[in-house]
Amino acid sequence: QVQLVESGGGLVQAGGSLRLSCAASRTIFNINAMGWYRQAPGKQRELVATITSGGSPNYADSVKGRFTISRDRSKNTVYLQINSLKPEDTAIYYCAADLVNFGSHWSVGSWGQGTQVTVSS
Repeated sequence: QVQLVESGGGLVQAGGSLRLSCAASRTIFNINAMGWYRQAPGKQRELVATITSGGSPNYADSVKGRFTISRDRSKNTVYLQINSLKPEDTAIYYCAADLVNFGSHWSVGSWGQGTQVTVSS
């Protein structure tokens, strides 16, 4: 397993931007896929973005056009750029590694501890 540490969350006004970072404890070169989930109060955790080992991104429909996932392999870090923030983006954002898509669901090998994003209206 790999340890993941998120950072970059905070309180921001609607329309603002944040960049979340996820630092891995070891090289991410051989990690299958990585991604970001979020969990809003009273809701299930949802997958919002993934990036494959080949660098291909994918996004949930609810965030397309506003969220951008990227990585820096030299820093063992994955990022989530969030633009045009909305109050409904308020959630704890979790980094995930070793994602495997089984069609109906994803399995996750490692989780970070999460970082809080709060968007005020």
